[in-house]
Amino acid sequence: MQVALALFPMSSQPISARQRLIQSALELFTAQGVSATTTRQIAEKAEVNEVTLFRHFGNKHGLLLSVLEESAAFKNLGESLVQRATPPGDVYQALKDYASDTLHALERIPELVRSVVGEADQYPTENRRALGRGLTEANRYVAEYLATVIQQGDLNTYLPAEKLASLLNGMILGYAVIEFTSEFHELWEDRDDFLVNLVELFLHGAMPPSGKSATGREIVREVADLPAGLVHQILQQARKLGTQDYALAYVLFGAGLSPKEIVSLQRNHQICDTSGHFLQITTLGNRRQVPINQWILGKRYGSYSNNPLIKWLKSRKDSQPSMFLNEVGQPISESDLLKYWEKWTEGLLTPQGQQPAIAQAQHTWCVEMLMRGMSWENLSILTGCDRTLLQSYAKRAKEKAALEQATRLDHKPA
Repeated sequence: MQVALALFPMSSQPISARQRLIQSALELFTAQGVSATTTRQIAEKAEVNEVTLFRHFGNKHGLLLSVLEESAAFKNLGESLVQRATPPGDVYQALKDYASDTLHALERIPELVRSVVGEADQYPTENRRALGRGLTEANRYVAEYLATVIQQGDLNTYLPAEKLASLLNGMILGYAVIEFTSEFHELWEDRDDFLVNLVELFLHGAMPPSGKSATGREIVREVADLPAGLVHQILQQARKLGTQDYALAYVLFGAGLSPKEIVSLQRNHQICDTSGHFLQITTLGNRRQVPINQWILGKRYGSYSNNPLIKWLKSRKDSQPSMFLNEVGQPISESDLLKYWEKWTEGLLTPQGQQPAIAQAQHTWCVEMLMRGMSWENLSILTGCDRTLLQSYAKRAKEKAALEQATRLDHKPA
């Protein structure tokens, strides 16, 4: 996406003197800053006399006020982000694209940014208020997007969407200010390094799945594992829809991977022999291996050397390196995976009366591993999560163990 400097669309209608003055001011402010730009330069560029500028805007700061109020660049960026919330897609990519597009827009107007930052104390109150309103409007769109994906279950957070949006935009603007006003710092390698770490921190730091906040307040993540009968129904419905569907469902429930990890899998990421079947997971340069279970909630699904995933890969005739493909033969995306999940779970309901959510597959696997006797430390290694993030899984596993013990005792005569 590119944000044009022109405020007014091309039209066969003549552009008014006022519009020409605003456009000329924006171009000059962008090229040389606010202080270095004179009202005479603006008037000459707009092909009007200086008196016309004063009649419309009073002075240069009045003209800057109109530029701030009538530029819709960041509003357009926010609206574009909101459109990506429905249908839900890759949240990581959507936020990274928004941050990248915003920085791209700011990088096109570095002198204006420097002026706004360095000379803000010289601006009249109404100018600072206009700038504040513009930032607030842009923030509102980001908050709307975040509220939607939080409601859809794609993000878990202990902060309101508005606060999260403020943090994200504040960090983006902070980056721009540092880049435009200093040199030779070692805060990040380059812009992409900043963007990757910004979004990772935002998704996995500002919005951790569980654990404690920086203030020590416990962050509760509701674990909603699925009952065995429902899991086997989902696997059977996936099996009826095709070899890849069955393999995807098998990996979801047999390896406990997140959708993001599954869509990143390559064909050469599997390791199998008669004694085990494993997947190699690479996240931000960190590698770990995860076993694919033969047994899922009491039922066996093939063997280490012959299971739904192996059958799918053996059936492949293409040369694509990705482990899973969409309907047109391209690497599967998170939104593609969600569509598959919705087909498998159509008509099925959880004990709470809701359609199963894809995140519940990972919940189910983690709880099952703890129920089988796996330690927190080992589960942390397999999932790549810090032990503090597994507290809610352990709590749920204890609840299920207590229920099972009570059921067994009820079957014994006194």
